[in-house]
Amino acid sequence: MLPYPADTLIRRVRALHEQIRSEVRAQLLQYSADWLAQATESADGDTQFRIDVQVEKLLLQFCQQWAQEMPFMLVAEGISENGWLPLPHGTDIDQAQFIMVVDPIDGTRMIMYDKRSAWCLTGIAPNLGRQTTLADIEIAVQTELPTTRQYLADTLWAVRGQGAFGERQNLLDGGTTSFRPKPSSANDLRYGFASIANFFPDGKAWLATLEEDLYRQLGSMDVRGNPLVFADQYLSTGGQIYELTVGHDRFIADLRPVAFRQLGYAGMPLCAHPYDICTELIAREAGAIITDEYGRQLRTPLDIREPVAWVGYANPALRDLIEPVLLRLLHGETER
Repeated sequence: MLPYPADTLIRRVRALHEQIRSEVRAQLLQYSADWLAQATESADGDTQFRIDVQVEKLLLQFCQQWAQEMPFMLVAEGISENGWLPLPHGTDIDQAQFIMVVDPIDGTRMIMYDKRSAWCLTGIAPNLGRQTTLADIEIAVQTELPTTRQYLADTLWAVRGQGAFGERQNLLDGGTTSFRPKPSSANDLRYGFASIANFFPDGKAWLATLEEDLYRQLGSMDVRGNPLVFADQYLSTGGQIYELTVGHDRFIADLRPVAFRQLGYAGMPLCAHPYDICTELIAREAGAIITDEYGRQLRTPLDIREPVAWVGYANPALRDLIEPVLLRLLHGETER
């Protein structure tokens, strides 16, 4: 059980997200892309950029103040050697009343060039110690960090068992419009968006071949050359979750860890980690299906170094269509 009512936790997280959105927007307006994109350090397999630095300070300040009311565990990049920080400082881990995993800017590489929205992500779970996993998250909130050319920004949130909700804010006048996110009801991929993530050179050929084989076996490739499936490589896991949740994309998979294992890479190049996908509860509460590479619920421990492979289907019909073929291509399996 969580110590606060869900509405109270959501309001507090949304206040944090709005501060982060304001800070990111201010940096985009004040500094050049070249300055913001300067790498400062590499943290646990990911690179930190100048745009990240001030936002991480803001995150820590906000959470330190909040922890004066009730101790909790913050899980995020760059805050400690292992990414777990009990607050207030000096608190024993077992005294933390809940665990909050945060990715303050998911999609840094896009937003620092003012190309496309990034997302601020937060998931909250009861404190089950180091055994706490993505499956234990009970509250999730994600807030759009828009480009300077946008005046509308969305926020999505969900409470386990209570559905998913959304709000669109006009950044010019502060007005808001509520909505209920709804995934696509399509039963095939024809003339819709679907993708297997292959953002970086590592494993790109393996992943692209998998994607082509999948669509060919699904009959989603027109031999006459007219594309039937449209790809969108949204360089943000939170952004991908959003696209699936609101009905823009029908199928998304990020299987980089599988590719790296198959290719025999000694290390694990950049891939998704639990903080990147800590809001997948929102998609599931909206009616989409999110699984691991074996068709099971995600149960990855909240370890910032742990690689995560995941697959998202907009609805059960698409899962029934795609999953048997995908699992066979990945593992020779046909059953969930």
